[in-house]
Amino acid sequence: MMSNTDLWDTLSANYDRFVNWEQRLAREMPLLESHLASRGARRVLDVACGTGHHSIALAQRGYEVVGTDISEGMVRQARQNAESAGASAVFHQAGFGHLREAAKEPFDALLCLGNSLPSVLSEEALIVALADVAAMLVPGGLIVIQNLNYDRVWPRRERFMPLQTYQRGEEEWLFFRFVDFHQETLTFNVVVLHRDGEMWNYEAGATELRPIFSADLNRLLHRSGLTNVDFYGDYDQNPYQKDTSGDLIVVARKG
Repeated sequence: MMSNTDLWDTLSANYDRFVNWEQRLAREMPLLESHLASRGARRVLDVACGTGHHSIALAQRGYEVVGTDISEGMVRQARQNAESAGASAVFHQAGFGHLREAAKEPFDALLCLGNSLPSVLSEEALIVALADVAAMLVPGGLIVIQNLNYDRVWPRRERFMPLQTYQRGEEEWLFFRFVDFHQETLTFNVVVLHRDGEMWNYEAGATELRPIFSADLNRLLHRSGLTNVDFYGDYDQNPYQKDTSGDLIVVARKG
């Protein structure tokens, strides 16, 4: 199996074709900005930032933003995206548990979006990661986490995700995603098919994830000193429902 960085390094060149960022940011930014405004946050750390679009959007709105990601390819693409957008966001390569090495000063708020936290593959490592996260926040600092709702996904063994497509002139990309479930973890697989003219090529990658259930995350956040925990089921801030919500969005504060 590939390592947890290999898939994202492989996807980094195509990730911005896979995601419709205009639609995604339009859906997600109102929640993020409302909670940042409630805290009066100005300095934001975007953990597992991917190709940097949340960081860039916040920097364009006047926030001081640092993005981190474990994938060298994602960080490289994020820097290119920021340069193209004329945005001041800064990006460093760093994974969970190593944030203080990359971004030393505490922040008013921290984001961890895109179902990134399940890449931490044991409870012991998750405790370390959340302690690292908490250390990056000022007292009263805000954290926003978005994971898939594994309370729903895990018992249903939902394997296949909708096919994503992208087209540019004569070129076309298809993104096929599916999951293999194991006893305590799952393998997230991505197949990228690319057509240039009449010729199709493909590349495939996989990474291991460990489901995080709402009760466990709530318990470990409190253990790390992250309290006043609120759960939402989507970016419209509807109440979290274990059996039906697509997402688990968590908003908490330090202390």
